[in-house]
Amino acid sequence: MEWTMTADGTLRKQRRGRSIAMTPHEIDEFLRVERTCRVATVDATGSPHVAPLWFVWDGSNLWLNSIVRSQRWTDLQRDGRIAIVIDAGDGFAELRGVEIRGNAEAVGEVPRGSNPVADLVAVELAFARKYTGTDRFVADGRHAWIRVAPSSVVSWAFRKSPAR
Repeated sequence: MEWTMTADGTLRKQRRGRSIAMTPHEIDEFLRVERTCRVATVDATGSPHVAPLWFVWDGSNLWLNSIVRSQRWTDLQRDGRIAIVIDAGDGFAELRGVEIRGNAEAVGEVPRGSNPVADLVAVELAFARKYTGTDRFVADGRHAWIRVAPSSVVSWAFRKSPAR
């Protein structure tokens, strides 16, 4: 079955691209393994801003570790709406990805210091393991955490296409 997450967190059948959508399990696995996402925000003039960033998926929320002196951070402080794409594949039949839309909120100190924050323990451990191969996350005093609660999750995996 193909699924889309609605704003209230329930799952419903995905309307477009039903035949190529990932299952919830496939989405979780894809987001656990992939390393780079593209984050889209809108600046004060309405112009889009897109930038790559590392992320962690906890099964419910996408977590971004963003420099607080960035256009992305400035945009999100003014307007928390965000769109994120994580994609992979070289050949057409290998293309797969997930688009997440939602609202972003800062969690913990801004910028992140060394004080323990209960909501960040698992996230920082997952981030350290994914990107450094260690169990130690080191805050640099320039980044802060952004939690994105998805209001919409859409996926695709062209290898599932009936046309193949």
